[in-house]
Amino acid sequence: MATEQTVHQGAYENHDGSRRNILKDFKATHKSRNWELRDIAGHIVEFSSDQDGCRLVVKILISASSDDQQRVFDEIIPNVLQLIQDEAGSYVSGLYLFGPKLKKTRLAGEMNGHILTLSKQKFGCTVVQKAIEHILPDQKAAIVRELEPNIIECIYHSNGNYVIQTIIKVVPPAKLGFVYSFREIVYSMATHMFGSRVLQLALDSLPNVMIAPLAAELHSMAVILMKDEFGKYLMQYLIKKGRPYDRTLLLNTLRGQLLQMAQDKYASDVCETALEFSDAETRRQLINVIISSRPNGVVVRQMIKHRFANYVLHSALKFADVNQRDILIFQIRHHLVSIELDTSNPWQRAACDRRKQTASLFQL
Repeated sequence: MATEQTVHQGAYENHDGSRRNILKDFKATHKSRNWELRDIAGHIVEFSSDQDGCRLVVKILISASSDDQQRVFDEIIPNVLQLIQDEAGSYVSGLYLFGPKLKKTRLAGEMNGHILTLSKQKFGCTVVQKAIEHILPDQKAAIVRELEPNIIECIYHSNGNYVIQTIIKVVPPAKLGFVYSFREIVYSMATHMFGSRVLQLALDSLPNVMIAPLAAELHSMAVILMKDEFGKYLMQYLIKKGRPYDRTLLLNTLRGQLLQMAQDKYASDVCETALEFSDAETRRQLINVIISSRPNGVVVRQMIKHRFANYVLHSALKFADVNQRDILIFQIRHHLVSIELDTSNPWQRAACDRRKQTASLFQL
């Protein structure tokens, strides 16, 4: 709480009526009058936090001399923490992160001690991300150290999670010791809207020595995660882009209970991903489960009727080799004409519609 008070206090305490009138005059005349730095000198902060005024400040900065740019900077820097948290002000202050080394170093220095508060703020989190991308390595490391005690809080925050993602992408892995603490909360992260994003990025960006323990935990709960609203994205990622070892383990797990997974709202998406991104032999094995695991195409019949499995069956037809596709078509044709659906049930009506779509899509 004390930190937030520090960030917010005192930015506009000295705004008097004349300052407000200058901005009002600008809004009334800026289309007919050419406003310059000398017209708004002393009022840069107020203009920077206004949607129309910030455009003038940016225009001035683009064409100004180095001396004039310094004048603008000198006005902004005492109030930069407040500007960073403002929609327009965050854009103006963020521009300095693309500028000379001394200015972006000074700006980053003003943010020290307030990184957590800024990371959780709607516009501040964007400036923190830009800072992480453009400031010096030592300053990036300082931001990581400041956030480390609150990493988990940031991960689960709607704004803060983007800062953690940027850190994982930009900061050298040797500085990311906090990733090892993920081992204690893999399930919580994997089943959380923001945590799953951070965990996926870690798997995608970090060296094997850091992610191997995380992947091992994911495998131990793969079936649960396939059926989870957010966990499914991690499973799909590992199938599409994971290490060969991870892909093999997941696909073997899926093959052992394909029909059960195909009938689940979220796991059915994982089944479709597996059929699309598997190698040819693994795909053949998965489709064989559909074709031959029960006599007389009973699995196909179940999948045609089911509201989720029906889509997996579509994918099986789409990605099957020629011989398997012929068998699937034969089984589908056989059951399409014999399936009786209760059209008074909304789910059954939907299944009936999908049955028609199946017949139309594959010209059955």
